[in-house]
Amino acid sequence: MPESSAAAGPGHSDLLGSPPYATVPTAGAAAGRTASTGPTAAGTDGASLTSLQVLRSLDSGPRGLLETQAEERLGRLGDNTLPAWRPVSWPQRFVRSLRDPFTSVLLCLGLVSAAVSAWGTASVTLVLVVVSCLLRSMEEHRADGAMAALRELVATTTTVLRRTGPETAPSARELPVAELVPGDVIRLGPGDLVPADVRLLRASGLTVYQSALTGESSPVEKHPVDAPHRPAAPSAGPHTETGEAGPFAEPQLCFQGSSVASGSGTAVVVASGGNTRFAAAYARSPRRRRSSAFDRSVQGISWTLVRFMLLTPPLVLMANAALRGRGLETLPFAVAVAVGLTPEMLPVIVTTALARGASLLARTSGVIVKRLPALHDLGAMDVLCLDKTGTLTQDRPVVDRSVDGAGRPDEQVLHWAAVNALWTLQLADLPTPDTLDEAVLDAAAERGGPDPLSAYDGVAALPLDPVRRLATAVVRRPGRLGTHTLVTKGAVEAVLERCALDDSERDRLGALAAREAANGLRLLAVALTERTARLGTYTPADERGLTFLGFVALRDAVAPTAADALRVLEHHKVAVKVLTGDHPGTAARACRDLGLDPGEVVSADRIDVLSEAELAALVGRVTVFARCTPEHKARIVSALRAAGRTTGFLGDGVNDLPALHAADVGICPRNAVDVARETADVVLAEKDLTAIDDAITAGRRSGGNIATYLRITLSSNLGNVIAMLAAGLLLPFLPMLPAQVLVQNLCFDVAQLAFAFDRPAAVVLRRPAVLHPRDFLRFITGFGLLNATADLATFAVLALALHGSATSGGQAAFHSGWFTENLLTQALVMLLLRTGRRTAEGDWGGPLRVAAAGLALVGLLLPLTPLGPLLGMSALPPLYYLLLATVLALYAYGLRTARNRYRRTRSH
Repeated sequence: MPESSAAAGPGHSDLLGSPPYATVPTAGAAAGRTASTGPTAAGTDGASLTSLQVLRSLDSGPRGLLETQAEERLGRLGDNTLPAWRPVSWPQRFVRSLRDPFTSVLLCLGLVSAAVSAWGTASVTLVLVVVSCLLRSMEEHRADGAMAALRELVATTTTVLRRTGPETAPSARELPVAELVPGDVIRLGPGDLVPADVRLLRASGLTVYQSALTGESSPVEKHPVDAPHRPAAPSAGPHTETGEAGPFAEPQLCFQGSSVASGSGTAVVVASGGNTRFAAAYARSPRRRRSSAFDRSVQGISWTLVRFMLLTPPLVLMANAALRGRGLETLPFAVAVAVGLTPEMLPVIVTTALARGASLLARTSGVIVKRLPALHDLGAMDVLCLDKTGTLTQDRPVVDRSVDGAGRPDEQVLHWAAVNALWTLQLADLPTPDTLDEAVLDAAAERGGPDPLSAYDGVAALPLDPVRRLATAVVRRPGRLGTHTLVTKGAVEAVLERCALDDSERDRLGALAAREAANGLRLLAVALTERTARLGTYTPADERGLTFLGFVALRDAVAPTAADALRVLEHHKVAVKVLTGDHPGTAARACRDLGLDPGEVVSADRIDVLSEAELAALVGRVTVFARCTPEHKARIVSALRAAGRTTGFLGDGVNDLPALHAADVGICPRNAVDVARETADVVLAEKDLTAIDDAITAGRRSGGNIATYLRITLSSNLGNVIAMLAAGLLLPFLPMLPAQVLVQNLCFDVAQLAFAFDRPAAVVLRRPAVLHPRDFLRFITGFGLLNATADLATFAVLALALHGSATSGGQAAFHSGWFTENLLTQALVMLLLRTGRRTAEGDWGGPLRVAAAGLALVGLLLPLTPLGPLLGMSALPPLYYLLLATVLALYAYGLRTARNRYRRTRSH
């Protein structure tokens, strides 16, 4: 139903200009027609042609195509489907996993180990690489399978008129959308998806949602236009600039990707497959994703590790050559030390933690994570950009209030609006009421009125006409024989000009309507008049001399879970930015209804004149951007990322593709258009912010476990490397044999796998889980030096317990003592440095507690088993264990003190 407001309309966002339509050779040469390139010329979309000219250019007619014509065109032009990305094969997916920075570093170390004949180290390292790549490939394959299942849920048929012969009558039947060709005549009804770009031939009360293309939330009226160069009629939807050019403002054109809100129509297909505007938007969207927050984090940490690892072997070789006269025989040990610095299990733990979180999300919340690192980015996200329509608000209006001409509440106005809606629907034989009429009828049923709607007898109806922009119902009122009442409802301007008002009163009412519209409300004007009962038909000429009753004000219905979800996002310390194609007043009103302070609402055309630095400052303080085109959304998202924010974008339309690509993590609901689902990293079960909450929690849990593993492992490894370098200079023999280093690393690796199954503390889930390379470097340096101090203290303990023996037995005992100390200190670190946990809490986590206990037992018992001598280790005297317990107690105290100080520093 028409309504009034005061801002720019649905055609503001021409995504890509006019795509070339498919060439359709005609069969009409005998009639003087030659091959045609379709109804478009110079990007006009055929708007300057009449319907008859369009049909002729397509060699079609109102009765549709012949079956033979359709088959020939389908064979030549191809299916009416979007050009889809090819599925990635298993080998391609496996090789792509090798590009992960951590996996690449580990692969290089494995190859270097093999080059120096350290076959044990090389074998273990390369096995970890293969396991990591297999896990990632399997999880991404599962996500692809889930996406394929979603595609099967999309409606794929449409009603088409086809003929079997030139003289036969057309028959309407359901055909797969993929079989449509230019020239096909189709029928559209409420709820139908527009299957291709079409030109309307007939329509009755037809309105369509174009939000997937333009971002405009309100349905737009569509109707046939046959006069050449006729400008688009004013839309009855809210906030429409009637003078704005553009294909989406053309009332006779409907585009693939839109859907029918109400009414019905018959149309001819003018473009299909890759020649639609929808496909053009898909084709223009970038295929190569920019690096995400996870990519940037792991690259920073990886390069830090690479520098350490490249520096370590030369230092070991030079130190041993200069001080001990050793040569290349220490090369395997040097490589082992470098491998010891590397978190070998990182690719496996990262992949396992993310895959486990993604699987849990899919099972419990129906959320599909297509790209595993995107789960980490969800956990690291600190700003979420989203559209208003369907996320904060539902795709339907609700009545806010009804007022008289003075702005005072008046339920009588709503009552008469409902009378109009009911009898227009019944007498005009409309298939279904539009969304505004539904809202009026629902509100009237809730609030009641002076008379039940059934008390009126319908006489006639003048349904909505896109030119008149109003509808009139003629009814008989109870107790008023010989009189008919005409009830008119529609756009403010259209109703006011038909009322018996002087110019000043009409201007006053128009100003009142403009103020309400600027406040985000949509207005329907209501008027009535009495006529002497007659048997003749009623015409638009009878809509004169009306008595103005008042306005029905409507607003967007807020999503029932949106307010709670916004509070949860605030609790998670995730800022919300609303990027919408709607009017600023409508966007601000929806935010206020949900308790989100919109602040200064910025119209997106303002950012066109801003530099990147100015835009970065603006996006940091503004919450709502209105009138956004796809390019505006992408630029805003990019500005947030440039400012150091980890950014998510939630969108569902083709107009959201640039922003989905620009964000660290692109999110869409399962009912989004196909190309949005293909582009997004995460697919939600519904377009509901509560599903985002579950995804963020899973991302932070996985990210927290990865961060904990990195901090603990890197600090321990750095401490061990420092101790090994010092021992290599102080001792006349190697502090550990390469085989012992390999076994020690294997024990560490098996125990550290528990991090992938840990449950981090609640404090970890309350803030973004970001991997900051500088923070890691500071952490591992401080705690690594503390670990090295414990190792050096162990040297002193071993010297005291073994009396400094450098014999073969003394070397084996030294190796045993250091092996045991290393595993015990690692077990302590796993328990005491676990992120967010305190020993006093009494809950160290099941998996970690078991892993730490197992690691400690191996460290204590392995030298005593028959395997100990095979590895060059021997039993230790009891004095060593007593002294080691003292060192470990002091080390545990130092760890707790340093940990608490580190937490206090971070909290400030």
